[in-house]
Amino acid sequence: MTKELIWEAGRRTVRMESDAVAALENRINGDFQRACEMIMQCRGRTIVTGMGKSGHIGRKMAATLASTGTPSFFVHPGEASHGDLGMITRDDVVIAISNSGSSSEVLTLLPLLKRLGIPLISMAGKTDSPLAQAAEVNLDISVETEACPLNLAPTSSTTVTLVMGDALAVALLEARGFTAEDFAFSHPGGALGRRLLLKVEDVMHAGDELPQVTPATRLSQALLEMTSKGFGMTIVANGEGELLGVFTDGDLRRVIDQKVELDKATMGEVMSRRPKTVSTDTLAAEALRIMEDFKITALVVEDKTHHPLGVLHMHDILRAGVI
Repeated sequence: MTKELIWEAGRRTVRMESDAVAALENRINGDFQRACEMIMQCRGRTIVTGMGKSGHIGRKMAATLASTGTPSFFVHPGEASHGDLGMITRDDVVIAISNSGSSSEVLTLLPLLKRLGIPLISMAGKTDSPLAQAAEVNLDISVETEACPLNLAPTSSTTVTLVMGDALAVALLEARGFTAEDFAFSHPGGALGRRLLLKVEDVMHAGDELPQVTPATRLSQALLEMTSKGFGMTIVANGEGELLGVFTDGDLRRVIDQKVELDKATMGEVMSRRPKTVSTDTLAAEALRIMEDFKITALVVEDKTHHPLGVLHMHDILRAGVI
C-alpha cells in the first residue's frame, strides 16, 4: 500500500466512526431517561455483561460507572452460566450488551434474570432482537455499517457502544451530584487523588520543626534559627504567639543591599509584614498555586486566631506528588 492509501484508510475509519457517534445524539430520549432512572432506583449494583468485543466494552463501562458514583462490575456471561450468576442479586440491575441482540451466552441468562425479577437494560443494535425484546428498555446502538471494509470486525458498533456507556455514566454522575472530591476518593492512589484530597495539615511542618523568633530577636540570631530549621525563612510572633510577619532569604538579600548591620537590627525592623498564609484544611494543590502566583517557596500555616501552627514548603508538596 502507498502512503496515500494508508492515510485514506485511517481517515475513512475516523470519519465513519465519527458519523456513527453523531447519530447517537437523537437516541438520547425517553429510553435513555428510563435506563438512568432504573439505575438510580437500584438498591444494589449495576451489573454489565456482554460477549466478545461487547464484553471488552462492558468491562470499561462498568469501570467508568464505578468510578463516577454508580457501584458496578462486569460479569462474563459464559462464566455466569457456570456459577458466577451467584454474583448477581435481586437488588441489582443488569445491562446486557450485544450488537446483534442474539448472543447465545447472553440470551441463556435471560430466563434466570426474569425469574429473579432483576431489571434488564439492553444495549442492542437490533430493536427486534430477542435481547431487546426481553429488556425493560433498550438503548439503540445500531450503526449503518462498520468501519471495517468487510463490514465484519466490530469497529463503529463498539465505538458507539462505548460512547453510549459514557453518556449513561455522565448523566448518572450529574443526577447524583457527584463531585470532584467524590471522584478522588475512588482514585486515592493517583495524582488526581493527591491533588483533590491531600491537605496542608498532611504535609506541613509543626512543633519543634517550626522556625520562630520574636520581634526583639537580633537578625544574626534569626539567621541561625533559619539555618537550623532549613526552610529559608522564619516566622516572627509576639509573646502571645500571634503571627506578626516573616523573614525569608529574599528579605536577607534586601537588608544586605541596604547595608543593614546584622548584629544590631531586630526582626521587628526588617521582617515582612502580612505574610501569605493558609489554614490546615487548605488543599495542598491550592497552597501550591498560591506559592506559584506570588513566587514564594513557603507558606505559614495559621489558625483562625492568627497563631502560627506550622510551615509548608514547596518541596513538601512536590514530594507528596501534587503536581
